[in-house]
Amino acid sequence: MRRDQILGAFSTEAERLTAELDRSAGSSAERWSLPTACTPWTVRELLGHIAVTVTWLPGMLAEQAPAHATVGAAEYYRPDPRFSPETNNRRIELAREYSAQAESGAGVLALFAQQWRRVADLCAAEPQDRVVRTRHGDPMLLDDFLVTRVVEVGVHGMDLAAALGSDPWLTHEAADVITTLLAGEDAAAQLAALAWEPAFFIAKVTGRIPMTEQDRTQLERIGIRWLALG
Repeated sequence: MRRDQILGAFSTEAERLTAELDRSAGSSAERWSLPTACTPWTVRELLGHIAVTVTWLPGMLAEQAPAHATVGAAEYYRPDPRFSPETNNRRIELAREYSAQAESGAGVLALFAQQWRRVADLCAAEPQDRVVRTRHGDPMLLDDFLVTRVVEVGVHGMDLAAALGSDPWLTHEAADVITTLLAGEDAAAQLAALAWEPAFFIAKVTGRIPMTEQDRTQLERIGIRWLALG
């Protein structure tokens, strides 16, 4: 996918998430304190996690670019120490630290909105072959890293919608990026063969909806890329 498609999907999904959280939670402290399936986070803390995953980018772009990329978007989600108990505990702490920066959930949302827009502007100004180093040490093309940010905003947006009792708000643009990551360039045809909607497919593959053995067999048949998710 081209940078403009990936960055457009990121911005569109982040804009949708911002608007939906403002509508669904707004200034209600009770709504921001609802539990999510991403235990132990509340809605406010899960938003903090999403924000943390986005706000790594300015620091990454400020550093000297690695000579070349060795890790792609799918390989970024490989099972290694980045999903160890210690790393997961730190991930939980960072989300809570971020969500404590503002006095309310609405304040955290305003901070997130400001930061994702800044990130989008910074990334748009980078050359097409820009390589970055992730906090895990992976040298990646910026475009590939942005794909992983679409995953974070899109999939966790589904978690937020579920926690708030809202219909999933996953955008078509983000769904295209995520399904392509999971099922390859012919993802649309693969999903049509399964007779699955993109949001349902993503929820199945990422464990948001229980999977049967028949589901797994069908997914293996289309060459699904399994991602290790924290």
